[in-house]
Amino acid sequence: MQFEGSVQIKAPREKVWTFLTDPHAVSQCAPGMKSVDVIVPEKQFKVVGGVSFGSVQITFDTDVELVELDPPTHSKVKAHGTAPGSAVDVTGDMFLSENPDGSTQLKWKADVSIAGTIASLASRLMGPVTKKLSEAFFDCLKGKLEA
Repeated sequence: MQFEGSVQIKAPREKVWTFLTDPHAVSQCAPGMKSVDVIVPEKQFKVVGGVSFGSVQITFDTDVELVELDPPTHSKVKAHGTAPGSAVDVTGDMFLSENPDGSTQLKWKADVSIAGTIASLASRLMGPVTKKLSEAFFDCLKGKLEA
């Protein structure tokens, strides 16, 4: 499944970049985040996070790797997570551009693949769940960066 979106942030691009490439900062806004451990700074980390699909709560142990960094305009991330009887693979891109007023436009896209026992439930609910989680994440992000 593919997802994408765009958000305007009233903060300089470099400030947005610094926040979004720091796993500890991002974890403050990531819904369901339980823990983050940096394995290789600016390259690889491990996260534990939960997501709800309707009444079903599932926790994924996820290995995340920043595979491309072009500061402060583009980053690409790959992640592989596992949960009992299920797995998720994500490839995501983030593009930052500076607006004439000094604010930042963030465009993002993600390709998500879910396998295992949660796949059929996730396929029906992934769109609404992704919309809800991304809105919560970007509301938090804007709150932290626009203050």
